[in-house]
Amino acid sequence: MAKNVTTQQLAEILIGVARTQQAIVEGMESLKAGFKNTHFAPALDNTAKIRVTTRPLTLQEFPARVLMQCMGRAGPNVEQITRDLEALLSGQPVTAAAPAAGAGVAGDGASLDMTKST
Repeated sequence: MAKNVTTQQLAEILIGVARTQQAIVEGMESLKAGFKNTHFAPALDNTAKIRVTTRPLTLQEFPARVLMQCMGRAGPNVEQITRDLEALLSGQPVTAAAPAAGAGVAGDGASLDMTKST
C-alpha cells in the first residue's frame, strides 16, 4: 500500500531521528564528560555549515540543523521545520534566524538558518 508522505509527517520523522541521535550523544556525554562540547558540537557545526553565510540552507544540512534545534533549550518547532522543509523542497531559499539561536520561536520569517541573528 503506497501512501504519500506529507511534509508535516517528514518533519516529524526528522525530529524523531534527531531525538534518537541526541540520546546517543547524551549517552556518550555520560560516559565521557565534555564529549558533547569538545568533540560533538564542533563536528555538528561543521556538518550543519552554520558558519557559511554566503549561501542558503540546503537539504544536506537540514537534518544536522534539526538535531541542533532538538539539542537547544526550546526544543524543535514542528511547524517551523515543516515550513523550512516545504521551502527547501520547492526550491525557495531558506534564510532567517533559527529558534535555537535565540530565545523562543522567531516571527514569520524564522527558519533553521542559524547564520543570522534574531
